[in-house]
Amino acid sequence: MNLKKLLFTASLLLPLAANAQSITPAQIEQFKSLPKAQQEALASQYGIDLDSLQSSGQQNQRPRAVQVVEPVPNTPEEEREKARDEKQEEQKIAAKNGGLKPFGYDLFRGSPTTFAPVTEIPIPSEYTLGPGDVLRIQLWGKENKSLELPISRDGTISFPQSGPMSVAGMSFDEARQQIRKQVSEQYIGVQASVSLGELRSMRVFVLGEARNPGSYSVSSLSTITNALYVSGGIKQTGSLRNLQLKRNGKLVGTLDLYDLLLRGDSSHDNRLQPGDVIFIPPVGKRAGIEGEVYRPALYELRNENTLADLVRMAGGLTPQAYPQRINIERTSEDFLRIIAEADYTVAEGKNARIQAGDRANIPSISDITGQYIEISGAATRAGRFAWMPGMRVSSVIKNLDADLTPVADKRYAAIVRTDEKTDTISVLNLRLRKAIQNPGSAFDLPLEEKDQLLIFSDAGKVEGGEEGREFTRESLFEPVLRRLKSQATPSSPQKTIRITGPVRYPGEYPLPASGQLSDAIFVAGGLRDSASLFNAEVARYTTDKNGIGKTDILNVSLADAMAGNGNLALQSRDRILIKSIPEFAKTSTIELKGEVRYPGEYTFRDGETLKEVIERAGGLTDNAFPKGAVFTRAKLRELEAQRLREAEERLQGDLLSVQLEGDSFGGQNAQRVDEVKGLLEDVQSSRPVGRMVIDLPQVLADTGYQPIRLQDGDTLTVPTIPQAVSVFGEVQFPTSHLYTAGLTVDDYLERSGGPTRQADESRVYVVKADGSVMLPEKSRWFGSRSQQLAPGDTVIVPIDVDRLNQLELWTNVSQIVYQMALGAAAVGNL
Repeated sequence: MNLKKLLFTASLLLPLAANAQSITPAQIEQFKSLPKAQQEALASQYGIDLDSLQSSGQQNQRPRAVQVVEPVPNTPEEEREKARDEKQEEQKIAAKNGGLKPFGYDLFRGSPTTFAPVTEIPIPSEYTLGPGDVLRIQLWGKENKSLELPISRDGTISFPQSGPMSVAGMSFDEARQQIRKQVSEQYIGVQASVSLGELRSMRVFVLGEARNPGSYSVSSLSTITNALYVSGGIKQTGSLRNLQLKRNGKLVGTLDLYDLLLRGDSSHDNRLQPGDVIFIPPVGKRAGIEGEVYRPALYELRNENTLADLVRMAGGLTPQAYPQRINIERTSEDFLRIIAEADYTVAEGKNARIQAGDRANIPSISDITGQYIEISGAATRAGRFAWMPGMRVSSVIKNLDADLTPVADKRYAAIVRTDEKTDTISVLNLRLRKAIQNPGSAFDLPLEEKDQLLIFSDAGKVEGGEEGREFTRESLFEPVLRRLKSQATPSSPQKTIRITGPVRYPGEYPLPASGQLSDAIFVAGGLRDSASLFNAEVARYTTDKNGIGKTDILNVSLADAMAGNGNLALQSRDRILIKSIPEFAKTSTIELKGEVRYPGEYTFRDGETLKEVIERAGGLTDNAFPKGAVFTRAKLRELEAQRLREAEERLQGDLLSVQLEGDSFGGQNAQRVDEVKGLLEDVQSSRPVGRMVIDLPQVLADTGYQPIRLQDGDTLTVPTIPQAVSVFGEVQFPTSHLYTAGLTVDDYLERSGGPTRQADESRVYVVKADGSVMLPEKSRWFGSRSQQLAPGDTVIVPIDVDRLNQLELWTNVSQIVYQMALGAAAVGNL
C-alpha cells in the first residue's frame, strides 16, 4: 500500500479510537481491505480492540440471505415415475366420470425448488418478531445514521451505545414503540424510524393428500397457500374445501380454497407460525356438471346441495344452454344409474337436490329453426342469412362477379324448398343470370323460409386444383336426390330423371317442376355441339293394366323440344338419351412418306382407297421403288405388340426351366441359357411395326388387284430404288451387299462368311422387298439354291432350334423379331 492511502486510513481511525462502536460499515470495509499486519499495527498504535471492531462490523452487516424454501429434492427418475402414476390416476378418475376432471387442482400443480420470500407486502403490526428477523432503524435529526440490527439467537438486538435489547416475542408494533422510546431517551434531538428488513425462515409441515408431503422452510410471512405452492399442490384425492391448520396439536383454522378460486376471497388464508401443520384430508362428496356451462368439471360439495349451487360453481349457463330440460344422472337406492330431469327456469328446478356422485348435463339449444335462407356451393359468402317476407333471389345475390366465386356456373342454380306441413322437399330450377339481370321479373324467383340456394361450379372454369370440385352438380345434388328417393310413395312417385348423351353434365337430376325436356337439358348444362337435333329418346317406366312394369321408348324431336314446341311432359324415373351426330367431327388420316410427289398427312373420306389418296398426292416420283413400299396399320401394330408380350412371357418361363435343369457335362446347358437370354433381349428390344404386305405396283396399276381400303392411322413409306441385298441371322457376318445381277442365295451367304454352328440351313428363307417371304428349294449347302435375288431382298438364316431342347416357340419368336427388324430397317433407310 502506498503512503498516501495509509495516512488516509489512519486519519479515519483517529476520531474513532475512543469508541469502536461508532465506526461506520464503510470505514470498517476500508480497514478490512488493508493487509492483516497493517491492521494489527494501526489497532495497536491507536488503542483499538481489533476483535471488538470486527464484531461491531458484523453486527451492522446484513445477515446472509437464507433459502426460504428447501423441499427435499427427488431424483429425475423418481419425478418421472411419480408424474406417470399421477397421470394414470387422473385418467382413471376422468374415465369414471365421463371425461370430467376435478376442479381447481391445477392451481397449485408443480414442484418448485425455490420460493420467493414475502418481503414486498406491508408488515402487519401484530407480526411477532423472532431470531433471524432484521430491524432497519433510520436515525435523523442531530445525528443521521442507518442501522440494520439482526435479532440474535437469544432474542436480542445490539443497539449502539446501549446494552442488548430483548425484542423476540414482541409484536412488531411493540418493538417499534420501545426502540423509538429508547432513542428519544438516549439521543437528544434524534428521532428513529423502524422498519422490518430481512425476514426469518421457519419450518412448517404439509401433510395428508399433498402432492409432495413433508417439512418445508418458508418465509415467516407465508400463509397456507404459500405452503401449498411449495409442496407442489394437492392430489386429486385430497379435499380443496377443508384444509386444516393445526398448531401445537390443536385446530386453529380451516381454509376453503373454493372461496379463493371462485370468489377471490383470501380472508381465511391464515399466516403460518413455526411448527404449524397444514393437513389436507381426503376429498369429500363430489358432483359433476357438463354441457353448456363455462367450467364443466367435478366439484366438491360442502354446503351446496342444490342444482343452482352447482351451476354457480361452474360459472353459470352459457347463452347456448337449454335450461328447461337438464338431465341429472345419479345412483338410486338400488345402486342403479338413473336419469332425473329439472327445469332450471323455475324455482323448483333450481332447488333440485344434488347428491354425491350426480352428474348434471346442460343441453344446448337447437340450431336455427326458422327465419333464414341458406346459400351453399360456389358463393363468396356461403351460409345462412335472415329471411324476410317478399325476399327474392336478387336480394341475396346482387352481383354475379362479387357474390360468386370465379369457378361458379352463372347460368344455372337450384332452390331446394321444404314444405313445413309434409316435411318433404322440392327443387326449383333457376336461370341465375337472368334473375340477377332482371330483378323482380319472373326469373327472379321469390324465396321462402328455409330455402336452400345451390350455386354450382362450372367444369370449364375448374383448373387442376381442387377448388370448385366439391361444388359440382353431382356433389351438391347427391343429398337432395337421396332425400327425394326416400320420400317417394305410391301416390307421389320418385321425382328424379336421368339424362345421358352429348350434354355438358350427364347424370341424375331432380325432375323439373315444368316437366319440359328443354328444362331438363338446361339443368344438365345444355347440349354439346355433337348433339343431334333430329331425334332423342325417352325411356319411360310404366305399368300395364295388369299392374306389371314395362318400359316404353318415346321418340322426340329434339329441335322442337328445345324450341318449346314439344308436348311431351317428363315423368318420374324417365331416362333421356340425347343422340350424337354420327361420325361427328371424326377425321381419318393417312401419312405418305418417302418418294411421293407431295408427301404429308392426308385426310381421307370414308371408303376412300390407297390408290385414290396417292393420286391426290401427285403419284410417285421417278426414284420411287414401289416393290419395297412399307404399308403399316395401327391395329396391326397393336396385334404385334400383344404377340411380343406373349412371346416375352413364354420365353421367360422357358429360360427359368432351362436354368432349373442345372449344368450338364461340358457346359452345354449354360450355353443354351446364354442363347435364350440373347433371344429374350432381342424380343424385349423389338418394337412393333404393324406392317401389312401389299403389292404397290399392282395397287397403282388397277388390274383387278384388291383395293386397299384405308383406316385411320395408316402409313405408307415408299423407299428409293435400292442397291443392296441384306443377309441377317446366323451367319458369320450379317451385313448388306451391293446387288449384283445373277447372284443367288448361296452366293450372298458365301459373301457373309457362311452360316454359324447354330444355323438351321434347311430353313433359310428370303424376305422380298415388298415384305413377302420366299422359301428357296431345299438342298445341301452350296447345292441347287440358285434362285436369283432382286434389289431390296433380305436373306434370313434362322437359329437351329433342334439344338436347344426342342423349344418350338423359338422359331416363331425369331421370325417375329426378324420381320419387325426388316420393317423398321425399311422405314429407317429412307
